[in-house]
Amino acid sequence: MTGKVTQEQINSVQWQAADTFRGKIDSSIYKDYILTMLFIKYLSDSYKEHLEEYTARYDGDEQRIQRAIARERFVLDEKSTFDYLYSNRNEAEIGETINKVLERIENENTGKLRGVFRNIDFNSEAILGKTKERNAMLRSLLEDFNKLTLRPSVVADGDIIGDSYQYMIERFASDAGKKGGEFYTPTMASELLARLVKPQENDRIYDPTCGSGSLLIRVAKQVPNKKVAIYGQERNGATHSLALMNMYLHGIDDANIEWGDTLANPLHLEEGKLMKFQKIVANPPFSLDKWTMGFVGEENTDSKFKMDASLDEHRRFDWGVPPTSKGDYAFIQHMLYSLAENGTMATILPHGVLFRGASEGKIRKQIIEMNLLDTVIGLPKGLFYGTDIPACVLVFKKNRTRKDVLFIDASSEEHYEKGKNQNKLREEDLQEIMETYDNRETIDKYSYVATFEEIKENDFNLNIPRYVDTFEEEEPVDMEVVKQKIMNIKEELKVVEAEMEKYLKELGM
Repeated sequence: MTGKVTQEQINSVQWQAADTFRGKIDSSIYKDYILTMLFIKYLSDSYKEHLEEYTARYDGDEQRIQRAIARERFVLDEKSTFDYLYSNRNEAEIGETINKVLERIENENTGKLRGVFRNIDFNSEAILGKTKERNAMLRSLLEDFNKLTLRPSVVADGDIIGDSYQYMIERFASDAGKKGGEFYTPTMASELLARLVKPQENDRIYDPTCGSGSLLIRVAKQVPNKKVAIYGQERNGATHSLALMNMYLHGIDDANIEWGDTLANPLHLEEGKLMKFQKIVANPPFSLDKWTMGFVGEENTDSKFKMDASLDEHRRFDWGVPPTSKGDYAFIQHMLYSLAENGTMATILPHGVLFRGASEGKIRKQIIEMNLLDTVIGLPKGLFYGTDIPACVLVFKKNRTRKDVLFIDASSEEHYEKGKNQNKLREEDLQEIMETYDNRETIDKYSYVATFEEIKENDFNLNIPRYVDTFEEEEPVDMEVVKQKIMNIKEELKVVEAEMEKYLKELGM
């Protein structure tokens, strides 16, 4: 490659590398190998360039060079570089060699990279096949990435490696169908949440189900100098690793991303209590089944285990315990308990949270009576990977001074771009939502500001059509015109029948 490296070039190499695995391994799995290799290439090329700079600057003085290298963001040595792997690409044990290099990189950078590669195995026969097939795939992977140069001096812009990493996560999510939704929120849906919470400098920003971390990065980018504190937690180990690498590639070295079940084991604590955040964003799994599983003690073997609010040491379910088969309100309550005074949170949820009854209805009523709900936004169908379930965004705020709730119905066809496999929000759709949100106005067939009394009259049912009437009246039918058309048709029929009779007589029939 000559000249500056562009994001398109990086995307292209990654997509070529994907061809090595496509058809053999599910894309929700092989993405981890490609994205990890991109990260190694980035670390390796940065290290090489810095080593050359210090070697020239200190005229080969090894001690001074090593002291300078040790102060870099990441520390490598010759045997933990991509070049070392590439030079050994024809080895019979290349999978094991890559694993050792990953371990070496982790050990040399324990403060930042401890455990980042623990969920990926380049020597896995179960995933990559038997030795010959596995070695061929890994050799091809190394050869594809060898075409790429990621030295800081030749990369066109500081953000393009991170943006390329994120772009590929989106492509893989689209490719992976339903599984894609587990690790990625579509770009424009993330952008909408980021704009709704309006992050400020020095805010603590939290995503309790952070997936690959893309939503958190989107919120951080709303603050021009990115001077915010990032916190996230993710249950899936491989996805947790993706999130960490995503942060580093975007230059966010101080993100606090934990691995574990947010509901059963929230890990962001201060003096044993839930940490508080000024901004919270989330796209939790829709109606998560068996969300109480983590609360079942090892000694409890009762197959009919029933969750009780007292089992949660943080008392998050005192407003009510959501049904075991639907974890939506468990996540909402966790986030509300984690929200700081004057804080704002925006979360994507299935429409069922707006109207389902029983324990969910009771929790919803309390949340509204406590004046925590600010806005309900209905989204178009088909926005999310692998599901057609219509979704909505709920915005909550602490210490609200007004008692009304804004409803926006952005679900109809004129408010999104229809796609072949997936629908998309456009920039103009986001601007329309944000303008209505900021002005807090009632617009015919689009939005409505409902008073607390109106919501109470609706028995705290938040189903959007109860507040925003999008019904289009049909044109009235003019019966005189219809009658005249029928008479005309009858006259035409008489003429046709007479003609036919004439032809039949000529034929002697």
